[in-house]
Amino acid sequence: MPPSFKLGDAVAVLERTPKAVAALLDGLPPAWLDAREGPGSWSPREIVAHLIHGEKTDWIPRARILLAHGEARAFSPFDRAGHAGIPGDPAAFAAARDESLRALRAMRVTEEMLDRAGRHPALGRVTLRQLLATWVAHDLGHVRQIARVMAKRYAEDVGPWTAYLPVLREAGGGSGA
Repeated sequence: MPPSFKLGDAVAVLERTPKAVAALLDGLPPAWLDAREGPGSWSPREIVAHLIHGEKTDWIPRARILLAHGEARAFSPFDRAGHAGIPGDPAAFAAARDESLRALRAMRVTEEMLDRAGRHPALGRVTLRQLLATWVAHDLGHVRQIARVMAKRYAEDVGPWTAYLPVLREAGGGSGA
């Protein structure tokens, strides 16, 4: 089966993620922004900080390394705790994402470029197509995570309706997606 990845389709999602995050979080009181599923889990505010950190250190920097060096130079490992101290502000995420998408457009990625390979420090050989597809899936996973964390804030309050709310039965509790 040929890959279903299309750069334009991916960009359409990447453009919308900051709007989705803002729609969920802008203007909410801290009780929603700082809610957690359990010990060691991330709050919605921390998830946004993680997304900002990824914009600065992951997606575009790795794409640049891949395109410039191929498999000769591995990506730097991603610091999953690197978002500590970054304010989880949806507007800052939107600005960082705009910058990333401008950089992506400036790369003028072609179909041939999507098949170029780079080297992930743990996964080994990866292509630009895989990196960009992962960026989209990562976004969607964290939008889902934000919604799940928020839903679980009312897990005890919904009473017997828990049986009809799969989001309240989903695993969570750890950091990340």
